[in-house]
Amino acid sequence: MARFDGKRILITGGTSGIGLATALRIVDEGGEVAVTGTSQDHLDEAGRRLPSGSLVLRNDSLDPAEADVLAEKVKDQMGGLDGAYLNAGYGKFWATEDSDADSFDHIMNVNVRGPVLQMARLKPMLNDNAAVLLTSSVAGYLGQAEGAVYGATKIACMALARSWAADLAPRGIRVNAVCPGPIDTRFFEGTGMSKDEQEDFVETVKQAVPLGRVGTADEVAAVACFLLSGDASYVSGSEYVVDGGMTKR
Repeated sequence: MARFDGKRILITGGTSGIGLATALRIVDEGGEVAVTGTSQDHLDEAGRRLPSGSLVLRNDSLDPAEADVLAEKVKDQMGGLDGAYLNAGYGKFWATEDSDADSFDHIMNVNVRGPVLQMARLKPMLNDNAAVLLTSSVAGYLGQAEGAVYGATKIACMALARSWAADLAPRGIRVNAVCPGPIDTRFFEGTGMSKDEQEDFVETVKQAVPLGRVGTADEVAAVACFLLSGDASYVSGSEYVVDGGMTKR
């Protein structure tokens, strides 16, 4: 199957986890990808695993100026885009009483302001009948005790997808969100959780998943590729949950 023959897809946060798994699937199906990341280790890994000619860019969604830089580099080296997967994000959980302005601004700026500014700059570069995808999360549905702000950022991503779907529909551009549940990725990096806390969290989560396990990045990437491909030609403004039945949506 070569659903992405001749297609050019940008994936932010595409140097590890779900983003990289999606990029690898796209190139296996004939597509050309540009991926972004901030960790040099992840950038190096993506450079090794993706074919020659793939665009691997250091780009930080936290910095508002980086949206302009990203658009300029992608336009110069790829031209128009057939897909944009705004996947870059940041996860951190804290108790309500531990909220402070810096923590709030950081997670909101990465998870919400980042894709908003990226979309503003990338919109003119999207070809007619392109596809846009955002990574949301089932955290937006679950109401976890220490996940209020993180969950709010992911609900915001759903709202962005719905609004952009309406905005871009006249050009045949589809916009959707994928909502992963517990996935075995590097999600915990930067959360401040110890290894024991991470393991306890994963075990607790597994008990809440009807399939009895955490998912893999490839399983989310399979859904992401469906939504970015012509197979989803009549799907727009939707949220696809990939959580092993955790939320039973």
